[in-house]
Amino acid sequence: MNASQPGEPPLPNLNRPLALDRDRLSATTPKNCIPGNLLFQWHITERCNLRCAHCYQDQSLGSELPRDGLLAIHEQYLRLLEQWRKAGNRVRGHVTVTGGEPFTHRDFEVLLECLANHHQAHTFGILTNGVLIDPPRARWLRKLRPAFVQVSLDGLPETHDRLRGAGNFHEVLKGISHLRKAGIYTVVSFTAQRGNFREFPQLVEIVRRYRVNRIWADRLIPAGNAASLRDPMLDAEETREFFNLMLQAREKAASHWWFRTEVSMHRALQFLVGGGHPYHCTAGYSLLTVMPNGDVYPCRRMPILVGNLLQTPLPELYHDSPVLRQLRDKTRLGENCRHCLHRAACRGGLKCLAYATTGDPFQGDPGCWLLQPRAGADRFQAGGRAASISNGTNCCSASLVSKKEAD
Repeated sequence: MNASQPGEPPLPNLNRPLALDRDRLSATTPKNCIPGNLLFQWHITERCNLRCAHCYQDQSLGSELPRDGLLAIHEQYLRLLEQWRKAGNRVRGHVTVTGGEPFTHRDFEVLLECLANHHQAHTFGILTNGVLIDPPRARWLRKLRPAFVQVSLDGLPETHDRLRGAGNFHEVLKGISHLRKAGIYTVVSFTAQRGNFREFPQLVEIVRRYRVNRIWADRLIPAGNAASLRDPMLDAEETREFFNLMLQAREKAASHWWFRTEVSMHRALQFLVGGGHPYHCTAGYSLLTVMPNGDVYPCRRMPILVGNLLQTPLPELYHDSPVLRQLRDKTRLGENCRHCLHRAACRGGLKCLAYATTGDPFQGDPGCWLLQPRAGADRFQAGGRAASISNGTNCCSASLVSKKEAD
């Protein structure tokens, strides 16, 4: 669903195919590139026990695979990793399972046990809203040894509950408490919009008291069915203000002596304020998203259909897809990024945000305050249209996995 505000031109069609430059494709994007790691973000269901006002999924329920289908897709992922290893390339694998709410899938526990039994091939994590995690389930999860369990908090109680339902903030905190008592590495995701981004420092203090291991944040992507939200998207100056708030919260969190929650700043453009190595989008290279029916996207927030794993094997899709190969082109940048000092490392910032606002993932990040103004950008930087929060189930877990493996 792609709703526009009255009197405005329609939003870009976010399910359209990516326009391909065939000549450039053959010249600059080799077929046989191999990543150092491959995050497989797996949405096993669209069902959910919540009805969040900001969810990027529409209200329709598509088909989802039963146990045998899930295990067959996992086997394709193992086959791709093994193919690379036999060629002398040990690619680190990680599977992140999410939904919808993954605990609503009847075969979720079977899938998790399968993933846990292949710990030598890959790690795995879970993205959940946290409401269905009670003490027995937390203890069971601990036995499976996930790399992390991630839940979402989108502001202080009033703001969060306005988006996710009355009382949900405290239900999530109960789930966090159960996870931490079981000794599970716990992560909180926060999606910044105009109505909540200034609450981030206070939220960090709350989750620190619950001994959350890490909190990270990314910006809202204007896609989905949140037509009731008004002016949610951060403009460039608000983006910079938010990153400065994150930096202040990170420094304060690091000063505590008895428990330090890490405030991670390894997302698009955050290096401009927080320092460190620049983040760049890895969708289609070291990140793939699989939907409940087997459809493959480069990223859940960049819903460009690549193919379907029930029709085409994963190794073939990964190496031969023109869409994925073009997204891997390190030299392809929008005109507004070509003279930036950070272009080689940043590569245009948040591609999914550019795709959602302009229809072209290779345009520069609309939230970048270093960009020169361009035609049509003001409308999107003003944030004056409906948008959706990614529910914390997005490509950010790719940076989480790589950072945690380095710890």
